Amino acid sequence: MSTKNTATLDLNQAWRVHPQVSIRPEPFGALLYHFGTRKLSFLKDRRLLEIVQVLSDYPTARQACDVIGVSEAELPQFQRALATLRDSQMLIEESA
Repeated sequence: MSTKNTATLDLNQAWRVHPQVSIRPEPFGALLYHFGTRKLSFLKDRRLLEIVQVLSDYPTARQACDVIGVSEAELPQFQRALATLRDSQMLIEESA
């Protein structure tokens, strides 16, 4: 596993939720809890939750964003949010 300390995530790579992460939908978005690191993350955007939930269904994060309806103008915002989840080990790169 490689840890990247950049503010962006490669949208042309495959990503998935870490197997030790539990997602609990809430009215405001969702709670993500990592049982290994004991970290808790809050998703305050329902579309970000939808992206996270379908990431492993698509060969790239960009395709997952497209399916959820993220526009090109909104893409950088979601890319940063996904990078934050990656940096907190909630997301991991899908093995080739």
